[in-house]
Amino acid sequence: MRKTRIIATLGPASSSETVLKQLMTAGVNVFRLNFSHGTHEGHARAVETINRLNEQLGTHVAILADLSGPKIRTGEVEHGSMELVPEELVTISSRPELCRKGRISVNYPDFASDVMEGEEILLDDGKILLKAVSSDGKESVTARVVQGGTLLSRKGVNLPDTRLSLPSLSEKDLYDLDFILKQDIQWVALSFVRTAGDIEMLRKRIAEAGLEFPPRIVAKIEKPEAVANAAAIIRAADAVMIARGDLGVEIPQEKVPIIQKKIVRMCIAASRPVIVATQMMEGMIASMRPTRAEVSDVANSVLDGADAVMLSGETSIGRFPVETVNTMRRIITDVESGEIIYPDVVPEETRQERRISDAVIMAAADLARKVNARALIAMTHTGYSAFKLASHRTPAGIYIFSDNRQLLCALSLVWGVEGIWIQTFSSTDSAMPEMRKKLIESGFIVKDDYIIYVSSIPIGKAGKTNMLKLSVV
Repeated sequence: MRKTRIIATLGPASSSETVLKQLMTAGVNVFRLNFSHGTHEGHARAVETINRLNEQLGTHVAILADLSGPKIRTGEVEHGSMELVPEELVTISSRPELCRKGRISVNYPDFASDVMEGEEILLDDGKILLKAVSSDGKESVTARVVQGGTLLSRKGVNLPDTRLSLPSLSEKDLYDLDFILKQDIQWVALSFVRTAGDIEMLRKRIAEAGLEFPPRIVAKIEKPEAVANAAAIIRAADAVMIARGDLGVEIPQEKVPIIQKKIVRMCIAASRPVIVATQMMEGMIASMRPTRAEVSDVANSVLDGADAVMLSGETSIGRFPVETVNTMRRIITDVESGEIIYPDVVPEETRQERRISDAVIMAAADLARKVNARALIAMTHTGYSAFKLASHRTPAGIYIFSDNRQLLCALSLVWGVEGIWIQTFSSTDSAMPEMRKKLIESGFIVKDDYIIYVSSIPIGKAGKTNMLKLSVV
């Protein structure tokens, strides 16, 4: 069973039911809806189609809604493009106007009050670099062009040195969130997170909806502030995405690989799923084959211990979305079939109310290694046991049973977890034979395999895992 998950972004290249079904068959575990693009009507159709295909195929593919976040962009450019020449002085204004020779408009009203003298201003994913010379503190900044180029309309603006006063949730995000909370969506990603407070603000908004099964939160690490506050952000979030696109613009690119490895380790220690994203197989947008560097990037993310690797333009606008997923699956499977030594991660200190559960789960993981167990088996109501078992990165398959289909879909993001639906049982003793039967019928375990159960006695007591049983099939 492949342990590292595949996330595919939906778009024009992958929106039809035929392609969605092919992607699911090829190995997609999570579909990402990018709310920087598309319409609510289009996203709603995608959700409905994915749910129908899950029922048809007997799968639990999850849906991740990715909020746009407070992205700063330039305005429309007169005649479509303009040249910026090194050493040229330009005025950057928050007034709504056409960009033209010597003047650039941005869609951020507080630009002039936030940007200080000497701070860098990056345009178009860092292709153009300016440095602030002065600011009037109200609506305009004078900047000198350091690295020139051609500026097109509505390009992104990055301010790596600037402490922004932007709210973490834009008006568009709140509008999109209202729509998301009416859909069967298991995960919501918050863009441009800076502090744990941003996560808490989103969690409060979600809680106000009063949903029985609210979506869980993915914090996107893509700003220097987020890297500095990573420990607190990881604790506040339910999962983390290392969004290397904007991150590689806001900080020196050479620092990104080490930051990736560090954050993956921190997430594993905190039992938080971690996603590695952006430009993983970008060459396959137009080519049937990835570059060797792209193959190595995917492989190294697997070796780092990432829960999931994510495709963006490759599946949303690329010419070969299904082939890309098939290629990524083959890379992951080949890496995982070898001798993998995952990072030696020390789990974070256990909270008092979870100490018994965590001790039992740790003992189960240690035992699984010692006896070369084929399966770690648990029933869960909240998913806690699944997240904890996965964080130990054992060779054993992790089979999580639940009667909550929304939870089973959410667990499709988690490393090594196979979610299986089961009806509610009155006792652990009556549930174990049924779980064993389902695993045998599915081919996950065979005669003479060692299997390990973890559960709560009495059954159904959330957060009270207190039983471990080693058995042989």
